[in-house]
Amino acid sequence: MDYIKETINLSEGTVEEKREEIKKYFLQTYELDEKLFDLLEDKKHLYKQPNRLRHPLIFYYGHTATFFINKLNIANIINKRVNKTFESIFAIGVDEMSWDDLNSENYSWPTYEETKTYRDEVKEIVLNLIDTMEFTLPINWDSPMWIILMGIEHENIHIETSSVLLRELNIKYLNEREDFTYCNEFSDTFPTNELVEVKGGEVILEKDYDKPIFYGWDNEFAFHKAYIKDFKASKYLVSNGEFLEFVKDNGYLKPEYFSKDGKEWLEFSKAKHPTFWLKKEGRYYLREINRVVPLPLNFPVDINVYEAEAFCKYKSEKLGFEVRLPSEDEYYRLNDYVKAQEKEANIGFKYFNQTPVDKYKMDDFYDVVGNVWQWSITPTYPFDGFKTHPVYDDFTTPTFDDRHALIKGGSFISLGNEILRSARYAFRKHFFQHAGFRYVQSSNDYRTELNDNVYETDEQISQYCEFHYGEENFGIRNFPKASVELLKPYFETINTTKALDLGCSVGRSSFELARYFDEVVGIDFSANFINVGVKLKKYDTLTYKVATEGELYEEKTISLNDFDLKEIKDKVTFMQGDACNLKDIYIDYDLIFCSNLIDRLYYPQKFLDDIPNRVNKDGLLVLLSPYTWLEEYTPKQNWLGGFLKDNKEIKTLDTLKQNLKDRFELVQTIDVPFVIKETARKHQHTISQMSIWKKIK
Repeated sequence: MDYIKETINLSEGTVEEKREEIKKYFLQTYELDEKLFDLLEDKKHLYKQPNRLRHPLIFYYGHTATFFINKLNIANIINKRVNKTFESIFAIGVDEMSWDDLNSENYSWPTYEETKTYRDEVKEIVLNLIDTMEFTLPINWDSPMWIILMGIEHENIHIETSSVLLRELNIKYLNEREDFTYCNEFSDTFPTNELVEVKGGEVILEKDYDKPIFYGWDNEFAFHKAYIKDFKASKYLVSNGEFLEFVKDNGYLKPEYFSKDGKEWLEFSKAKHPTFWLKKEGRYYLREINRVVPLPLNFPVDINVYEAEAFCKYKSEKLGFEVRLPSEDEYYRLNDYVKAQEKEANIGFKYFNQTPVDKYKMDDFYDVVGNVWQWSITPTYPFDGFKTHPVYDDFTTPTFDDRHALIKGGSFISLGNEILRSARYAFRKHFFQHAGFRYVQSSNDYRTELNDNVYETDEQISQYCEFHYGEENFGIRNFPKASVELLKPYFETINTTKALDLGCSVGRSSFELARYFDEVVGIDFSANFINVGVKLKKYDTLTYKVATEGELYEEKTISLNDFDLKEIKDKVTFMQGDACNLKDIYIDYDLIFCSNLIDRLYYPQKFLDDIPNRVNKDGLLVLLSPYTWLEEYTPKQNWLGGFLKDNKEIKTLDTLKQNLKDRFELVQTIDVPFVIKETARKHQHTISQMSIWKKIK
């Protein structure tokens, strides 16, 4: 079957033509995602967990539909839920942050039938939006149609990642229906690799926020320029045959070939050969997605970064000079040098498996794009002028940690944005993603550490760091600290086992609550915000910059030691979550503390309907807010106060009383002032009202 391989051009044609293109693109992606799971012999196998560091397959079946609804709600394009529970448990995946960070006990999954019904409902909602949504061309970040495209491209990513999980699942749970086309050009021989010259040249990447030609993720925008000197790159991707030499020489048993982290992975995995190789009666076989074949020595090897780096050290020994993984810029130079984007390649479901490394010629090289993703030596980093999309602010920022490596070129199963030259995807270094590699001999500079893990450069985050961890201004005390201290007398009247800091921002109030509670969970919608708290727990210091005048800044360095918080930091856990749609696991709290949150929610009434169920009897719900309702954050029809109705003023506190009166007693209200420092000479003075509510039933 021929699939739409490329993502939608955002400027050509008419609005109605674009609707039809996007509809066709959406249907292909949505149906292809489901078709992939039809490879399971029985849908009960959706509850299998192919990788103990990842969710069961049912999560990925539901996740891509949930993504549409959650993002459309956040963008205020729709204001309804299809299934609140599903849109919580299917919301956030796992980025393999550690070897054991997934606790399956926290999840209760719905049936396949329920999830399929949900997917069908979401499908109709999206199709209706595509038909009726008002938009203009070109489609850019600010267009409502951008959110639809975001959901489609997100699903393209998950088609690929889910195919990897299916490949990790025991083959007995999969059927051999050949709904896809396979390449069967297997060989027991393989071409001898060689290093071929790549002429140096300029590398430029530039994507315009206002007029992008194609959809792009946040890390692709802005501007990047580099000059690459002449270097040599391997003619072919490293084949199974070439890698077999490393395996036969006991490469996996020689830790000197592996990096420090690579040794840890080796100890954890006990690997003796690539994960998709199977050894039976002294012979190797290759596990493809839904079949096992004798190991084709002429196909590219599929490994992770640690294995690729180890092979390069081994190969360097054999060659007598250093070879290594290419940098991202070296990859781009090679791509441009052979005009790889214009060449035929094994990409976009042409085949449902890899092909020989000498099948797709691109001038003097092969497979510069397609077949398998190619690991680079470069960690993810932001281009100059980088900014996050407000609807998906955590697409890339959690990967700016030097622990994710960029992969380039796309694989046989890549579609849409993934196959563009501009695509920048990164994965954990022990991750498997239909990824192989080629090696280079190069004198070009490269860095394996590009991100200062303890330096915040984002202007908004830095401002919040100053608000949470800065000194008092004009005699007004630090707001998060003062707010928690005002509650100290009330803590003496309640249990102090568990507290929830909902809308925790960059974390100061979470740490302050840990002075009084045994366990504190800080939740914020923004992964960028909670990352500050995570860094403060992990590192001795964190540096951020504060605007002083115009383009001038001063740097400030903080530490939990500065605030006498280091000893209690382990009582605090930070999680990403949506206050309007929290997971069911967040229950039984003695205190729920919500600071300057309620007037920034997209649907505060849903928050009020739900939050009482999460507070223990005799526990406290504390709401702080200046009640500055803005349509920028909350659609006007969802405001809790600040408007006239039937010639009567509706005030937020009165709405809170009406909502909470049956289950809470209003203990007290207190005005709490705060000052936000914008520059050295500009400050914003605000008074937040703290309302303290005691749960009576």
